[in-house]
Parts: sequence; C-alpha cells; structure tokens
Amino acid sequence: MTKLVPDTSILIDQMVCPLVLEEYENAEVLIPEAVLSEIENHANRRKDLGYLGIDEIKNLRKLSEEGKITISFVGRRPQLDEISIAGGGEIDAMIRDIARKHDAILLTSDKLQNDIAQAQGIETYFYEKEGPIQLDKTELESYFLENMSSVHLRENTTPIGKRGTPGKVELVEIDYVPLRYKDLDRIAKEVIEQAKLRHDCFIEIDKKGAKVIQFGDLRVTIAKPPFSDGFEITAIKPVNKLNLDDYDVSDKLLDRLSNQAKGILVAGSPGAGKSTFAQALAEYYYYDMEQIVKTMESPRDLNLDDNITQYAPLEGDMENTADILLLVRPDYTIFDEVRKTRDFEIYSDMRLAGVGMIGVIHATRAIDAVQRFLGRLELGIIPSVIDTAIYIDKGEVDTVYSIELKVKVPSGMLEADLSRPVIEIKDFETEELFYEIYTYGEQTIVMNVNETNSKDDEKEAEKSPVSKIVDKVIRKEVNRVAPNAIMEISLISENRALLEIDEDHAGVVIGKNGKTIAQIEERAGISIEVANLDVKEIDNRTPINVNVSGNYLSLNFRKEDIGSSYDIIVEDEYLFTATVGKKANIRLKKDIEMAEIIIKAMKKDEPIYARLRNEDLF
Repeated sequence: MTKLVPDTSILIDQMVCPLVLEEYENAEVLIPEAVLSEIENHANRRKDLGYLGIDEIKNLRKLSEEGKITISFVGRRPQLDEISIAGGGEIDAMIRDIARKHDAILLTSDKLQNDIAQAQGIETYFYEKEGPIQLDKTELESYFLENMSSVHLRENTTPIGKRGTPGKVELVEIDYVPLRYKDLDRIAKEVIEQAKLRHDCFIEIDKKGAKVIQFGDLRVTIAKPPFSDGFEITAIKPVNKLNLDDYDVSDKLLDRLSNQAKGILVAGSPGAGKSTFAQALAEYYYYDMEQIVKTMESPRDLNLDDNITQYAPLEGDMENTADILLLVRPDYTIFDEVRKTRDFEIYSDMRLAGVGMIGVIHATRAIDAVQRFLGRLELGIIPSVIDTAIYIDKGEVDTVYSIELKVKVPSGMLEADLSRPVIEIKDFETEELFYEIYTYGEQTIVMNVNETNSKDDEKEAEKSPVSKIVDKVIRKEVNRVAPNAIMEISLISENRALLEIDEDHAGVVIGKNGKTIAQIEERAGISIEVANLDVKEIDNRTPINVNVSGNYLSLNFRKEDIGSSYDIIVEDEYLFTATVGKKANIRLKKDIEMAEIIIKAMKKDEPIYARLRNEDLF
C-alpha cells in the first residue's frame, strides 16, 4: 500500500483529496501531528489558511469512511516554541523526518520543502501551482458600476457605494435587498480564494477580525466581530488617474517641485484626492524629471505605473522598508500614509539621509499637516525635513505653503533681546507670511500672524495674542511657587509685564533677594514688575485663583475666608454657593457640570469671581 505524508502547504491548497482520487486510490495517508498543530495555530489566529486546511482533513476523513483511503495521525505534537519558529523550518523538518521514517511519499506545494526533501533522498510529489489564470469576475467586483469609487457592504443593510470623483461624490444605493451574514461570508471567501490564485493580489493585513487585501486595483477591507460589531466589507477603487498637467499648477510651483522641493507634504481630508495628486507627482518625477521613484505603503494601493516599485512594511515594520530604501537610494520616495509617531520619525530619517520625500498625510488644513511634526521632532530640524506643504481639497490644489527657518523677533514682539529661531510659513505664491512657530518659555507657539480679533468680542480684542501667551506662561510659573495666589497680569511693553499679586503671596513669589522672581522671568522670557493687588470687592465680587489637579478643580481663597460662604460667579452669571473648607479652598470633581463650566471659562481667559454670601440680601 502506498503511503503518503502531506505537508501543511498542500493541505491548505486543498489538493490532497483530488490527488489521492486520481493517482493514489487506496493509499494510506499519514498526517503528521506537526501539520495538525500548524493548521490549528492558523485557525486559532482566525486565519483562513487554518480553516482551509481543516476542511481538507475533513474531506480526507470522508474518503476514509467511504473506504477509498485509510487515514491516521502520526508523530509527536510540537512544542509551543517549535510552532512559533515554524518559519525557520522546524515544522517542515519534522514532516520530512516522518516521511523518511515511514518510507512514504511527501506531498507538498512548497518548492523549498520539495527541493530539500529531494536533496535528502525523500520521494516527493510536488504540486506546482498554475501561473496566471483567467478567473470569473467576483461578486464584489460586480458591485462596481460605472464611475464607482467605493463599495460598502454590511450585514442586514443594503449595499451602498460612492460614485464620482474627488469633490463631486454622491452616495448611491446599489441594491434594494439587504445582505445577510451568509452573503458577506460568501463574497469574502470568493475574494480570498481568488487572491491566492491571482499574481496581482496579496493579503496585506491578516489579524483577528480584520483583513486587508489588495485585489487587483481594489483595496478590500474585511471586518468581523470582535473587531467590528458586524460583518462588513469595504472596497475602494481608484477612478481618477491624473497627470500633473491636469492640476492648476503654476509655473512657479512647478519650478519649485522640479528644482527645490525635497521634503513635500501632500495633505487633505479623506477622499479629497491627495493620493491621486501624489500619484501624479510620482509619475511626473519619473517620466518628466527622469528620477528614480519608489513608494512606502501600507497597504499598497497607489495606482502607479509598473516602472515605480511599491514597497510594503518589511516583516510588518516600515522601518525595515526604510533600511532597504536607503540602500536602493531612490531620488524620491512616496510615503503613504504618514500617521503614527514612528512614521514621522522614519519620514524624517529618510529625508535627512538625502532622499527626496513626499508624505501623504491626513489634515483638515494645510497648517495642521505641519503641526503634526511638532513634539515629534526638534523645532529647528523641521524646516530641514519639510519645505513645502500642498493642501488638496475637492481634487484640486487649494493651498501651498513654503516652510523656512529664520532667526528673528516673532511678530508682535519688539525688543531685540526676544530674538529666537522662528519657522516662517508663507503662502508660496504670494509670499505672504501666514504663521510663525517658535518657543516661548517651555511652550511651542503656533501664531497666526494674520488672525484678526472678533469685533463682537471687545474683551478678546483688548488682549493681543502675545498678551495671552505672556499671561498663560507667567500664571503657570507663579502657580508653581504660590498655587493659591490671586493675581492679575498685564503687558506693559513687548518685553515687560506687570504682575499684581495679593499681599499674602507677594513675598513668596519675589523670594529672598528677588531670586524666585528672577527664575520666573528666565522661564517666561520676559521682565516682570511685581506689585500688590488691591483685592477689593467690585460689585461685591472678588477674583479668585483656580487650579486643576488630577480629577479635581480647586477654587483657592485666603485663610481668613475659611468657613465663609461664597457665591461663585462665571461670566457674570451666578453658578453655585459653597463654603470655604479647612484648606482655604472649594474643591469640585472635574466631571461635574459646574466644574466643566469653570474650565470652559478659564480656556477663554474669563476670570472666576467669588462673592461673599450676605444672607441679609436674600
């Protein structure tokens, strides 16, 4: 009797049953426990490979019950560490040992397994998968009507899709019959099965409850519980492939892209057309500028010419991909999409290594794309990493910013000793300055230099942007040494501020020989004049200091106020009445409505008042 030992690959390909029926009827099929463990491991991780293998073993069991073959399980079950390093060949070696021990034919569709077995003198049957074959159109593809950019299928709902081009998209109902779980399961299995047979398909992500498959020109995302609350399939198809000539790109911008720009951000909201523009830019660099262009994508869904190689995360890590690209040394690399902190770091490393970088990034405004680098890179390095930000809206170039580092006094400040490194962000076409980014004390400031104050808010208009920054920085520094202090801060000149503080805390803030206030001045970056605050009641109201710490809000009073009842007034409206506790404060939990109202007022720089409760008034 012929003995057969199938390995994991041929069971997953479901070719053992057809093979034994055609060529090895009445054979004895010996399934190694190592194969069963590997298939079970795949199934436990919710991978379809595992379920395919299990189905094939079930079919072999049926053939055995029909008397056409005999089936048995042999060998030992591998240890957990052996399963975890299956990629290193341990499981395959165990399978070969069983074939040799039982003098059996090894069945495999893994070329490396076949070659090693033959080198060891083991008889093999190698099932060679066919090359590209013509397959019927899948059910999912049939949903893509003319000019359809995406299809959205979810159990118990009717199929819907987006039709049109960026900026002109409408949501349409594709069918009137709701899909059931079994319908989506059928559609998903068809896509997965064909993906194994087509050379232009590959599984990008395979995790518990989620799969991402590049299926020809479709990017298919399959979501199931527990990842999602229902079975869902989303397929996206590029419908609009453009050249750079199709965009309203000025000669000035074209010259910058051709000769100067090396760190480019292409920003926009989802569906705005930023990837389409990045594709056009990539092919412009390759064909018009004769530059070598590569991409870094996860998943790989840019619709590019075959001359441009598209790389995925190597071994699941884009950092490994970057290491390869640094050896390949392309002139430009498209990074689609830059989202996580590590992505920003990899983009920066590539750019500083001399590679031209085009980063595709989600943003609701052009400035937001630049701001996403703040805190991830040192401020002075940012202009070396990005020099041009292009914002795409409704499929068109909406805004272009140039980014440059200068040492200067920030706008709104006058004194030369306030000079510092400032990132200038200008409208590229008009060269009008829009934003400045710089450090002030310990804070990074993004200043809109064109911002105008609301005419409807006179109180806000009285306070310049610089005054607000000064107030915030000094208040933070004073609260470090005198958390219960009552203070008012005003800007005397662009390099000098007045701090009026209640008499009880003035000495602490000044410190011995003025040491403490000197430290505050150094941290705040401005000279501070200290004066006593005349804490007098104005309309029976007194401004109070408020601190937020942990889960609590603390309204701070003087020691002589302990035991007194006060009305708390916010934006000229009575909020509540409370008694000052033993620690000279009134504490509120942050998550209650009254605390939320106070916090909202603080964010708007509105003072918080306390009014001594006079029972005779009520």
